[in-house]
Amino acid sequence: MLLLISPDSVEEALDCAKAAEHLDIVDVKRPDEGSLGANFPWVIRAIRDAVPADKPLSATVGDVPFKPGTVAQAALGAAVSGATYIKVGLYGCTTPDQGVEVMRGVVRAVKDYRPDAFVVASGYADAHRIGCVNPLALPDIALRSGSDAAMLDTAVKDGTRLFDHLPPDICEEFVRRAHEADLLAALAGSVQARDLAELTRIGTDIVGVRGAVCEGGDRTTGRIQPHLVAAFRAEMDRHAQEHAAAVTAAG
Repeated sequence: MLLLISPDSVEEALDCAKAAEHLDIVDVKRPDEGSLGANFPWVIRAIRDAVPADKPLSATVGDVPFKPGTVAQAALGAAVSGATYIKVGLYGCTTPDQGVEVMRGVVRAVKDYRPDAFVVASGYADAHRIGCVNPLALPDIALRSGSDAAMLDTAVKDGTRLFDHLPPDICEEFVRRAHEADLLAALAGSVQARDLAELTRIGTDIVGVRGAVCEGGDRTTGRIQPHLVAAFRAEMDRHAQEHAAAVTAAG
């Protein structure tokens, strides 16, 4: 399981750089603009320069409306700014076909510029609260559009978590559908260390974290702390080892 950490400034990215050995992907977002709020191009460029070159840089394009051309341009901007993982929150898409249309534009815009870029179709575990596409439709949307991964986050940051909206068995179904489509499955949404056992068991490929590694556990007012990143990774590794041992013993 890969650990994705989301700084929202160059200063936080420098803190991530201090904990680079404990994380796998640095993700640029702007929490003031929403769950998958987009940051400025110059911030993406500055963070790319601030973190080790061997760490992939992800950037969110935003909680986007159903405006395929607008979103494609924004995604290309993120790629030009230095991101190799491009995440699109399908906030304004109410049907799978709308999601596919948006993501096809993103895939073409990004991969025409950089074929090795990694495109992530993102939805929301609490989709029922905002009226967007069903979270279990995301793997098929990603497959039909040529994306590389399907992701779930939470749209409303009110202290509720991924598993408050989708129980582990539904998240497991999401992961299964993604894997059957040969996609990576990413899960986020106020994820805490206590969630890692289930996330490991269901085969999550990427776990996205911010609040859990910020001072005070606050994704908006807190700042990422290198020692909290290290502690979270240690818990990830512990659960991975325990799960592997259990599988071996059962097999």
